[in-house]
Amino acid sequence: MRSETIKIKYFTDKIDKLTYIDGKSDWIDLRAAEDVALKAGEFRLIPLGVGMELPEGYEAHVVPRSSTFKNFGIIQTNHHGVIDSSYCGDNDQWFMPVYALRDTEIHVNDRICQFRIVENQPKIVFDEVAHLGDVDRGGHGSTGRQ
Repeated sequence: MRSETIKIKYFTDKIDKLTYIDGKSDWIDLRAAEDVALKAGEFRLIPLGVGMELPEGYEAHVVPRSSTFKNFGIIQTNHHGVIDSSYCGDNDQWFMPVYALRDTEIHVNDRICQFRIVENQPKIVFDEVAHLGDVDRGGHGSTGRQ
């Protein structure tokens, strides 16, 4: 497996440094950089305490951890955050936009989301056709029906 070196800036010393746990998962946990109290129905950008200079041609995908809703009662409002390589300035801290479904408290250093770095999609050229030439699967939601 090849590795990439990525410049990272920490905006606080109150969170654990990011670590890559080889062999377990290629997703890396991100932590809340400040204490946040939310009432049900409130929206907030939670600072994650890091900014990065991603390699050219790559982007970061940020999603909740599997336990985030159970532990904190929040959902990520964009459901899948994309941070492109141009978001790399000294003030470009990463955030998680969340909506609270119940009153909750999130504390500094709580693991609330995770990210991975993926290569950008190649340039796409669309070739418009009248027929796709493959077998129909039966339309939307048709798989798994008995």
